[in-house]
Amino acid sequence: MKKKILFIQPTIYDDRGILVKKSRLYFVGLAFPLLAAMTPPDWEVEICLESIEEIPWDTDASVIGVGGMGHAANRGKDIARRFKALGKTVLMGGPMVSLAPDLVQTFCDAVVMGDAEDVWSEVLHDLENDTLKLRYRKELTKLSTPVPRYELITSKRIGDFLPVQAGRGCPNSCSFCSIYCLYRTRYFRRPIPEVLRDIQRVKDLGFRKFLLLDDNIVSDRDYMLELCHAIQPLRMQWLSQCEITVAKDSELLAALAQSGCNMLSFGLESIQPASLACINKKWCKPEEYRELVDRVTDAGIEVASEMIVGIDTDTKESLRATIAWVASTRIVAPKFYIMTPIPGTDLFNKMQSEGRILETDVFTFTASKAVISHPHLSTSELDAIFWEIYDGLYTLPCILRRTIFQKNFFRKPKQFLFLLGVNLFYRYQIKRRIAPIVL
Repeated sequence: MKKKILFIQPTIYDDRGILVKKSRLYFVGLAFPLLAAMTPPDWEVEICLESIEEIPWDTDASVIGVGGMGHAANRGKDIARRFKALGKTVLMGGPMVSLAPDLVQTFCDAVVMGDAEDVWSEVLHDLENDTLKLRYRKELTKLSTPVPRYELITSKRIGDFLPVQAGRGCPNSCSFCSIYCLYRTRYFRRPIPEVLRDIQRVKDLGFRKFLLLDDNIVSDRDYMLELCHAIQPLRMQWLSQCEITVAKDSELLAALAQSGCNMLSFGLESIQPASLACINKKWCKPEEYRELVDRVTDAGIEVASEMIVGIDTDTKESLRATIAWVASTRIVAPKFYIMTPIPGTDLFNKMQSEGRILETDVFTFTASKAVISHPHLSTSELDAIFWEIYDGLYTLPCILRRTIFQKNFFRKPKQFLFLLGVNLFYRYQIKRRIAPIVL
């Protein structure tokens, strides 16, 4: 067996079944550079990022590893099936595959479930000895990893930052969230010297920005505060995601800004308390959102947001109110997702038990098409108001107001011009009924 593995990060299909392609990929996954670093040097490793390049179907790699986030599992399944038909040994992994391995088992030779750190050496051993098992899983007990092999992706058409991991998991228990269903409120932190080592590697490669990968960077306040103080001397810029309550901690917020954090993404989900209670996120207080967003932006950190369309308590009126509310805030990059039950999550199991899932092929689920029955809205009404929200918030006046006409524009003109470009690209996608995605 030729000891070569090709890792593929799939793109997704749009609602017409067409592959979504980009000229540049900004949010590059860390899983494959990390797995490459954990692969012995006698294995050759290549990485393909399908959203910006074509898959080499004629590859001489004997092993194909396919992974990806969320709805990319649909495209991943098709890639795996084709390579298996070509006689390759195919491995699959990723959050959705980990939660519902039965969905993909017939399309591949083995499923790596959950975190791969403690099973990867076993997978490679079994590949070399022709003893591959159908599934591999080992619960994570600590998070410590080598320097990712960033050099495998830096020559590709990627953005101006690379991913660095701080932690995995989240202490919250939101019912729709795949992270909660994978980690069940556990949160793992990497040793700070390791995180700094990886940031320094990113800097040595000529990058001045990094994406701090962590499902909720304020899960451990003391850890985050120490990490911020350690990052500050490196003079790097970075972005991440966490819960909006970080804005209540003035010391931590100041430390984030001083360390170079210039953007945070918050899962706000809804401006209706009843909707948040429905998804076990009632610790969020929508009446505080505006003030908290202002605190973050006043600290010099821009705000992106994610919200859900189609929670059980939603109505046309409440969802339309979201348009006006977001437009009146200083959120620079609002994104929305139709409530979609990801297989293996608590939400999926609940909806399935209640007979509310209307589409039988879970691989067709996307973040822009309703697939569950709703107490107040039909699927066509949900689909329509989803696009109404996007159309209403991505008009040219709205885009200009939250980018060029931001009061902080002259403090960071390059950043806001970049955000203008992001908003215009999102508008371009929306006009073609492609939901803005992180790929």
